[in-house]
Amino acid sequence: MPTIVQIDFPSEGPFGEQLLAAVSDLAHSIAQEPGMRWKIWTENATEKTAGGIYLFDTEATARTFLAKQLARLPSFGVSNPRARVFSVNEPLSRITHAPGI
Repeated sequence: MPTIVQIDFPSEGPFGEQLLAAVSDLAHSIAQEPGMRWKIWTENATEKTAGGIYLFDTEATARTFLAKQLARLPSFGVSNPRARVFSVNEPLSRITHAPGI
């Protein structure tokens, strides 16, 4: 069953184009994760938060990635990340035009 992972954390930045320059190699690495269909990068400079929403093929691949991601976030200066895992209700998601379902 498709599974969503949501991660967010406090961030002083960078944001926008500066974040692109800082982590594009990481983005390419994440794009190769087994079972991942897509990631949406999230940021809110006003509230000083960042993170992402990911869609995985299965809960197992989502949880494997989540463990890896939570282990590497401190190396980027991230502390206190919040992570959540959700099952996708596919029929309702199709009605509301969810991508990749």
